[in-house]
Amino acid sequence: MALVTQTTDRRLPFPPLRTRARSRGRSRLRDRLRDRLRDRLRDRSPGLGAGLLGGAVAAGLGLGSFAVLVMVLWISSPYPDSGPDGALHIAAALWLLAHGAELVRVDSLSGVPAPVGVTPLLLLALPGWLLHRAARDATEGPEEEGATQDAPLLPARTVWLGVVAGYLTVGGGVALYAAGGGLRPDWAWTAVCVPLLVMAAAGAGVWTAYGRPCGPLSPRVLYLLPRWVRRRVLDADARGRGLAVGRAAGAGTAVFVGGGALLVAVSLVGHGGAARASFLQLTEAWSGRIAVLLLCLALIPNAALWGASYALGPGFALGAGHVTGPLASDPAPLLPPFPLLSAVPDAGPGTPLAWAVTAVPMAAGLTVAWFTARAAGTGTGAGAGKAPWSGGRTAANAGLAAALCAGALAALAALAGGPLGSDALAHVGPVWWQTGAATLAWTAAVAVPTALGLRAWRLRKRPKDTATDTGTLKLTPLALPNGTRKPNETVADDAYEASDPYELEAAYDFLPADLPSPSLPSAQAPAPWYDDTASREARWAALKEASATPPPEPEPEEAQP
Repeated sequence: MALVTQTTDRRLPFPPLRTRARSRGRSRLRDRLRDRLRDRLRDRSPGLGAGLLGGAVAAGLGLGSFAVLVMVLWISSPYPDSGPDGALHIAAALWLLAHGAELVRVDSLSGVPAPVGVTPLLLLALPGWLLHRAARDATEGPEEEGATQDAPLLPARTVWLGVVAGYLTVGGGVALYAAGGGLRPDWAWTAVCVPLLVMAAAGAGVWTAYGRPCGPLSPRVLYLLPRWVRRRVLDADARGRGLAVGRAAGAGTAVFVGGGALLVAVSLVGHGGAARASFLQLTEAWSGRIAVLLLCLALIPNAALWGASYALGPGFALGAGHVTGPLASDPAPLLPPFPLLSAVPDAGPGTPLAWAVTAVPMAAGLTVAWFTARAAGTGTGAGAGKAPWSGGRTAANAGLAAALCAGALAALAALAGGPLGSDALAHVGPVWWQTGAATLAWTAAVAVPTALGLRAWRLRKRPKDTATDTGTLKLTPLALPNGTRKPNETVADDAYEASDPYELEAAYDFLPADLPSPSLPSAQAPAPWYDDTASREARWAALKEASATPPPEPEPEEAQP
């Protein structure tokens, strides 16, 4: 009995009724909240999760590519300067540099932090392509096995926000990690350049998934535009002209970049010995030479833009106060042995061979003029092929294409150059505003008159429209007897006419009067109805008789009794 009493005393007391009711209420509330959260997750806007995952995966793939390349070069290097942690910091810094962000080198020889702002433009292709592909795949949705039709596209805004948020989340972590290395990111440039590239590439991917539509903008976007811009956007003809101007500007920009690349190739061939000597002098290890070769390949687009600026006239700077151009080249400072720098023209006044580079802007201006004149001659727009552009509109569109081409070259020149140090190397490469101004002057001076001349030449071959409704007699072909074909008519034409759907309306048309048969002589031909004298006299007599006969008198009604 004592044992039972001790066991009962150690047992916990039963909770009161109010406490149990409260716990049940909490559990019910918890279950209700869990069900509501599950319903919201199930009914959420589709595409957000896919966009977040796609953006994060795209950032991881790009960062992994740089990390693998840097680690391979670090492992194969016979004299590595740092451990794997330093190599990973360099990979993170290069990943940020590939997005256009500026870096700061803290371990310079002078002890002063030196900025590194020259972005190898070929590196921009990797993150741009990964973002474009991630946004496009997230918009198209997952492919279901056995599905006969394509799945509907996911909402564009949701997918775009997801991809941007996922990519920038990983990018923020990479920037924080790179801040502890020798190459640290400049936070102002990083906060501006990385989001701009991410938003532009993701938007292009979503636009591609929707079939690259060129229709009018949404009402919300139109509301933010000025009234005169809104009027132009809503006009179908104005949109067509805008697309034509954009194509002309893009073609001119491509000619500028291609011409600059050709100039760089010719200069490298001419300075082949110096370029080879600098390549061998820079490093002796094969891993170092591979790294230098990869860096040269990544800087080829930059060199092409330097060549385009050289052909335009402003040239490019190799330090403070040292400008290299076709008219004159200042003596360059002591440059490091680098293959691309070995192709820089020698110092001194310009030569006739150097002046020949003006063929590049001439070719670009002619290209812009040709594209503009082609659109002007066909009346590109909603009424394409109906009304060609006037001379004033052609000149204005050629000038607008030149302005767009100048803006594109100025933006590319700003990306192709930048600082490599603090004093003498504060700016290396073309000056963006000088390149843009020279592009506008060259392209407008060549494109506008050439476009007008080409338009006049195209319209000279266009046949003039014949006047209508002026009383001019229109000749129609004579009707041929049955069973005979028209001249140059084939059996296929007969089959087409037999299957003409508009032939059903012939039963409800007025039939033409039969022409006299040409085989009968004129004496035997039946006379027309209006030349038949006997018939006319008989009708006239019948009318007179009917009018002369008095009408019958009505019979009197009988009186009713």
